[in-house]
Amino acid sequence: MKRREAIQRAALMMGGILSAPTLAGAMGRVINTGPGVAVSAEQEALLAEVADVIIPTTTTPGAKAAGAEKFIVRVMRDCYPQADQEKFYAGLAKLDADSKTKFGKGFASLEGAQKIEMVKQTMTEDKPFFLRMKELTTTGYFTSEIGATKALEYLPIPGQFNGCMPLKPGQKAWAL
Repeated sequence: MKRREAIQRAALMMGGILSAPTLAGAMGRVINTGPGVAVSAEQEALLAEVADVIIPTTTTPGAKAAGAEKFIVRVMRDCYPQADQEKFYAGLAKLDADSKTKFGKGFASLEGAQKIEMVKQTMTEDKPFFLRMKELTTTGYFTSEIGATKALEYLPIPGQFNGCMPLKPGQKAWAL
């Protein structure tokens, strides 16, 4: 079984927590053949900064190091209709504009605590954008090589399946 197929099955077992377009993107599919929103380098850099607030670097590399922003751009382009893409990038622009209004500078230029404050504000003021951003960030991170091997326990060639194996104290969850 390939990793993407395992992710699809795991998501279905969890009750379809991932949206259909995100799941299709994780599997490498293209379901949007219509027009898409062109993403600038500044928008991609802003996505990287927001993703890094959602999954920051700690003892393991964060979302920015894993390149989650590239996953987000690809999945939005390949799997979401243009109207959804426009709403998503409008939410990103609003976050940056709100940062400029509140702190006098763009989101990418803020200090760590200010970035967290702005993301918390977005969680309440623009919940649909934040939930989509969080979903895409976590999916992109945990399907990346860094997320699967550094943040999760990974065995490239697993042994037999033992469904009732206790985890050792401090052991990471297993990558799919």
